[in-house]
Amino acid sequence: MVDQIIVKSLEEALMYLNEKPFLLLAGGTDLMIQNRAVSETPVDFKKDILYISNLSECKYVKFDNENVYIGSLTSLETLSHHEFVPQLLKDTIHEMASPGIRNVATIAGNIGNASPAGDSLVTLYLLDASVKVESLHQKRIIPIENFITGVRKTLLKDNELITEIIIPKKSFSFTSFVKVGGRKADAISKVSFAGAYTVENGIVTDFRIALGAIYQTVLRRKELEKEYTGLSVCTIRSKREEIISRYTPFIQPIDDQRSNKKYRLQVAKNMIGAFIDSMKLI
Repeated sequence: MVDQIIVKSLEEALMYLNEKPFLLLAGGTDLMIQNRAVSETPVDFKKDILYISNLSECKYVKFDNENVYIGSLTSLETLSHHEFVPQLLKDTIHEMASPGIRNVATIAGNIGNASPAGDSLVTLYLLDASVKVESLHQKRIIPIENFITGVRKTLLKDNELITEIIIPKKSFSFTSFVKVGGRKADAISKVSFAGAYTVENGIVTDFRIALGAIYQTVLRRKELEKEYTGLSVCTIRSKREEIISRYTPFIQPIDDQRSNKKYRLQVAKNMIGAFIDSMKLI
């Protein structure tokens, strides 16, 4: 017999989690698919369910001089229109799912699902986001690249809940999110790309690239970004093929029902090249 509990507050949720593990369900847009049964039968959940969609304490967008703070249960649709949310994240959300799904789906659900094809993850990696998790007696803030450890694997403990996503406030000269899928929005990515750069007096002072659905986690190589930071736009554009070749060994896609690894590899390389080609003096 599967227990199904609807909690009314964050404290109540943490108290239940402190007693035993639960499958956490907010919007349910990933979990309903993963646990679906045959047509016209109830969802086949195998674990006790804790419904957390009612937690108003985790529905907000705040900011200070350094960061934007997003409550974990804020819907994607709300984030897509909020003035404090980084434009790159808004652009990403507009490419995700359908309006109906975005009205119930949450950004924390995308993080907790930890799929390499999760569209928001590519942008969150690029923006140096951190994840705040809470248990009854402890709070932890973990960089997202450390929080997600593999395909559908995270550092979240059984007694913890994701309560907030923290994004450093940062201005860029140019940002880009590109998704390749079977349809424009309402489809899982075959490959996704996020890029950003800042130019000051012709010199690139910030250079970032992240790719999704081409490795076990989102691919971002900060050590490579540092090598090309401090160069002129013209110099980076002249190193286009070199940069692509430096990223290529880290692009390790798989064959699956959506695409094949040869196609994904070439598309990922094309995305990097197109991003570099787009760079301007501003």
